[in-house]
Amino acid sequence: MPVEAVVTMSHNWGFAIFLLGVVGLCAFMLGVSSLLGSKAWGRSKNEPFESGMLPTGNARLRLSAKFYLVAMLFVIFDVEALFLFAWSVSVRESGWAGFIEATVFIAILLAGLVYLWRIGALDWAPEGRRKRQAKLKQ
Repeated sequence: MPVEAVVTMSHNWGFAIFLLGVVGLCAFMLGVSSLLGSKAWGRSKNEPFESGMLPTGNARLRLSAKFYLVAMLFVIFDVEALFLFAWSVSVRESGWAGFIEATVFIAILLAGLVYLWRIGALDWAPEGRRKRQAKLKQ
């Protein structure tokens, strides 16, 4: 048996033992918490409790779609920051090719931001919306 095969088999066994340990630890924690946890039911047992404040109102609020749009924009540009951070860590190794790729990446995201700005996706003010609608009707 070649040496490479022995090293690979020992590596796989180590990983299998690790996975078995993780599954065993999770099962142990869930089992102990279900055995030792409280099983009492009460009127306020299922009520949410956050930082000592009692809940008021209903959790089913209707929110404007603008909130979701802002959340998606945040996620997109947050992921952009992660990619740029990873690029900045390896900027010396990536050289000019990495610089050009990062520039193209930034340009694409900047074009998307300009597009969103031009269609008014970032405009929350009703006054701006009325002006835009007036321009379109003329």
